[in-house]
Amino acid sequence: MPEREHDVVLFGATGFVGRLVAAYLAQAAPPGLRVALAGRSKERLTAAAADLPETARHWPLLEADSSDPASLARMAETTRVLATTVGPYHRYGLPVVEACARAGTHYADLTGEVLFVREAIDRCDAVARETGARLVHAAGYDSIPSDLSVFLLAERARADGAGGLTDVRLVATVRGGFSGGTVDSMRAQVEAMATDRAVRRVIADPYALSPDRAAEPDTKQPPDAMPPSLAAGGRWTAPFVMAPFNTRIVRRSNALQDWAYGRGLRYGESMSTGRGIPGAFAAAGVTTGLAAALGAIAFPPTRALLDRVLPAPGSGPSESVRERGFFRMVVDADTEGGRRYRATVAGQGDPGYKATSVMLGEAALGLALDEDRLPDRAGSLTPATALDGVLVDRLRAAGHTYEVTAL
Repeated sequence: MPEREHDVVLFGATGFVGRLVAAYLAQAAPPGLRVALAGRSKERLTAAAADLPETARHWPLLEADSSDPASLARMAETTRVLATTVGPYHRYGLPVVEACARAGTHYADLTGEVLFVREAIDRCDAVARETGARLVHAAGYDSIPSDLSVFLLAERARADGAGGLTDVRLVATVRGGFSGGTVDSMRAQVEAMATDRAVRRVIADPYALSPDRAAEPDTKQPPDAMPPSLAAGGRWTAPFVMAPFNTRIVRRSNALQDWAYGRGLRYGESMSTGRGIPGAFAAAGVTTGLAAALGAIAFPPTRALLDRVLPAPGSGPSESVRERGFFRMVVDADTEGGRRYRATVAGQGDPGYKATSVMLGEAALGLALDEDRLPDRAGSLTPATALDGVLVDRLRAAGHTYEVTAL
C-alpha cells in the first residue's frame, strides 16, 4: 500500500459509539500510530476530541459526509485503515465501503444488517480484490464472538484430526443496553422487509451472504428464531435477536475458506434465560416480546408509538449500565470424527457498546499494525477471514476470553 497520511481514521467519531471507540483507541493505540477522527461537523469533532486524554487531543480532524462522495474519497485516500460507526449502514454506509474499495483502504464496520453486507459484497468485493483492500464487516459484538469462536473450534478439531464441524450451537448470556443507533438499524431493515418481497427472500436465506450461493451444500440449517428449549446444563433458551445476522457471517466465513469448517456445518444461536421455572417463563417472555416488537416496528401506527419511547439516534446506555454489562457465549460443537468441543467467549462491559468499542478498536489496530501476519486475502471479508488468530490474540490481550476445550 502506498504511504498514507494516517494509519487509522475513525469515521463517525462524534456519535455515541464513535466516541467510545475513539476513547478506546486513545488508550490502546501505541505511540506514533497516526490516528485521525472524521465526521460531518468540525465543531462536533473538536468537542469530541476535547473529551479524549491529552495524548489524543492533537489527532487530526477530517470533515466527511456520507452524502458527499468526494469527501469520502478524500478521506479514504488519506489513510491505511478506516473504521466506521456511521449507521444505519444500508442507509449511509455503501458510499463509504465503495470509497475504501476503490482507494485500496482497509475497512471495518459494526453492521448487523444482512441487506447492507449483501449489497456491499455485490458492489465492492471485486474492486477490493483488485486494489488489495480488506473490507471487514461485523467487527463488533455482532459478529466477532460468533465468528471467531467457530474459527477456533474448527482449528482445534483440524489439529486433533477430528474432521470438520457438524452441529454447532451457540448460547449467549448477555447484560447490557440499547442505543438509538441500534434501534434505527433494526427499524430500517424491518421496514425494507415489509415493503419488498425480494428483500424478505434475501433475509430468509440462511446462505444470504455466501460468495457462491449455488455451491453451498444442501444442508438444512437450524431456524433463526429457535423456540424456547432446554440447553446443556439445564438452562432455558430463547431466540437470540442477532442470530439471523451472526449465523450468515459464520457461514460466509466457512465458504470463503472453501468450507474449511465442514461441508455439513449446521450452525445456530440462541440466548440463555436461566434455569428452572423462572428461566422457562423468561424464555417464553423473550420469544413473545421479540415477535411483538418486530411486528410493531413493521406496522406504521405502532412504529410511531414506539418511536416515542425507544432511544433516539445518537443516544445510548449510561456509563453505569455499560460498566455493569457483560457477555458470555458458550459454543458446543460436534465433529465428523465424533469428538466434541466447547468454545467459551466472554468479556466484561456492555456487549454492544463497551465491549464492541474494544472489538472494533482492536480490529482496526490489527489491520493497521499486523498486516504482515494477516491472511493473504482481500475483498469483502468477515472478522475470521480477514484477521483470524491475530484478532483472537489482540482481544485476549485486551481482557476478553477465547478458549476451546475438548468435552
